[in-house]
Amino acid sequence: MRLRFLVLASMLSGALVMEGQIHPFPPGMREAEQLSNRKEKPPEVTVKPQPADPAQLQRDAKELASLAQLIPPEVEQLKAGRLPKDLDGQLKRIEKLSKQLRREISP
Repeated sequence: MRLRFLVLASMLSGALVMEGQIHPFPPGMREAEQLSNRKEKPPEVTVKPQPADPAQLQRDAKELASLAQLIPPEVEQLKAGRLPKDLDGQLKRIEKLSKQLRREISP
């Protein structure tokens, strides 16, 4: 019974599409698509990155190193069941500094 219904429904939907009663694309859609494909794309603008400040890079690297040295003892406190309240903030600052340094150093 269900199979008959599915076959009948598919036949009816195919007949409606063939008669032009159902438009798979709105009128004018293909013409608009062709016009948009013809338009020239604007030239790409390249922005030269500013050179990194070596003094700032050095300060960030030192801060990153000092923060990284603080993490192992605080992880040891986790083993004892104590959660240092500033551990999350320190890890976020380490992440931010490392991303910033990577962005400044990478071409």
